[in-house]
This record gives sequence, C-alpha cells and structure tokens, in this order.
Amino acid sequence: MHLNQGALLRYTSAMDIENLDLEKILAIITKVVEFPIFTVKNTPITITSIFIFCLFMVAFGLLARLVRKFMTRWLSKLNYIEAHTRFILVRITQYLVMIIGVVFSVQFVGLDLSGLAVIFGLLSVGIGFGLQNLTANFISGLILMFERPIRVGDRVVVGDTEGDVEEINIRSTKIRSLENITIIVPNSDFTSSKVINWSHMDKRIRLAIDVGVSYGSDVDTVTKALKEVAAEHPKVLKHPQPEVHHNGFGDSAWDMRLWAWIREPREHRRIRSEINCAIVRKFREHGVEIPFPQRDLHVRSSIPFVIEKP
Repeated sequence: MHLNQGALLRYTSAMDIENLDLEKILAIITKVVEFPIFTVKNTPITITSIFIFCLFMVAFGLLARLVRKFMTRWLSKLNYIEAHTRFILVRITQYLVMIIGVVFSVQFVGLDLSGLAVIFGLLSVGIGFGLQNLTANFISGLILMFERPIRVGDRVVVGDTEGDVEEINIRSTKIRSLENITIIVPNSDFTSSKVINWSHMDKRIRLAIDVGVSYGSDVDTVTKALKEVAAEHPKVLKHPQPEVHHNGFGDSAWDMRLWAWIREPREHRRIRSEINCAIVRKFREHGVEIPFPQRDLHVRSSIPFVIEKP
C-alpha cells in the first residue's frame, strides 16, 4: 500500500507542528516552575522548590505520626515507666522527627540556614509582640512537661472543672471531665492560676464528712458509730486511722466531722456518697437522730389599750 506523496508531506508537517507546540508548552511550563518568586540569601525560591519543600514536610509529618504510634505501643508494654514519662518520650521523639524534617527539607531546597536564622531573628520581635499568648502557652507547655506539676492521668480541678489529664501538648492540655467531655485548657492557665491536683506526689487524700446530731444524742455512741462506718468501708484506709471530731454547737445540732483517708482520688465523690448513706443506716441502728433545722415561734397576746373619755 503506497501513500500519496502530498499526503505524506502534510502528515509530516502536522507532526512537526505538534512536536513544536509540545516543546513550546514544556518550555513555558519549565520557565514558570523555575521562575524565582523571591530570593533568600542569594538562593532563588521557585515553585518547584516550594513544592518539594511541602512534599518533604508532609512526608516527615506522616513519619512523625507513625513514630508516635510505634513509640506509644512499644512503651505501653514497659510497665515500670510511668504514663507521664512515656508521654514525654513520645512527644519529644515526635518533635525531633519534625525538626529533622524541617532542617532536611530546607537543606534539600538549597537554603542557607544561617540566612534563615537572621530572618527569623528579625521576625522574632514582631512575633513576640503579636503572639504573646501563643508564646506564653508554648513556654508553659515546656514547663508542664519537664517540671511536671501535673502529669497525664492526674485528677485535677481547674476553675470549676474537675477531670483527668489526657494530653499535654505544646499549646494546650486536654482534660476529660466527669461528664466525659474533652476540655481544652491553655497551658498558661496551669502556670498563672491556682490548680488543684488530687494526684500530685501522694495519691492518698483525706475526706471530711460533716454530719449534725441532735443534742439529746450520746456523744460516745455517735463517735463509735462514725468510726464503725469508716472501718466497714473497703476503700477507707486503716492507716492513717479515721478520726471523729466535735466541731462545735449549731443551732439545733452538734456539728460532727469524720476524717477518712482514701487511696483513689478519682473515686472521692462515690466514696463520700457511700459513707453518707452508711452513716444514715448506722445512726438508725444506734438510735441517733439527725435533726433538721427548727425555729420556735413564740406569739405573745397583746393587751388592749383603751382610752377612757372624760
């Protein structure tokens, strides 16, 4: 089968035009992606370098997440390491991977770190004024991680919120409330305001259970009943021993207080409720009355005042 010579010439010309157009398009794309957007320390920054930098950052971000999961799973098997220590090791490892990723990405793009240090130094003044809260939270996060006034797993009270510390991040701390709600608290709140930590150092806490008894009750019987309640509860510690104090004389009752030590701060509400219920049953068993507020009203009849007419 023979092709017409004219048709062959037209076909060849069309192919040359297409190849020429393709080469022009590729040349234009190359010029665009290699066009220097700006220059840092005599190093041109192009679209290609930005794309490669972002690609490396995403890759190292995924690597840091995988390292975090692996470290968490591996350290969880080491029971002799505290939960808070494991958390710090995982966080430090994750941040190191991210820092290495940033340095590697910058070096691969061809930027000089000394030049970037000068730029960051100039920007730090503006960052210090514009991001004061962020800087305070960052420094507070480092303090919380290394000074450890609170740790992961502690039962804390911040303001009116009581819950367990789940995570301590660079900017904020996650607290799981008693209602199973995650509350994100800025780290600066832990270093600049009062925080109640039920689990710091010694986890044993002392509960104060107040109860009023009628004036007609026998004090020795009341004291014995309260000590029996504390001794019979399985969560109350034997040492230190429970104590019963007479705190004063109320309007209609003696103010008694039972001091009881427990080992689990997270259970203080439930244990307090159980002890209160046990006190009601024990007082009924011993015939001790818990009075309710009473007020006596005395009504005096008035004497009629009569004015006699003259």
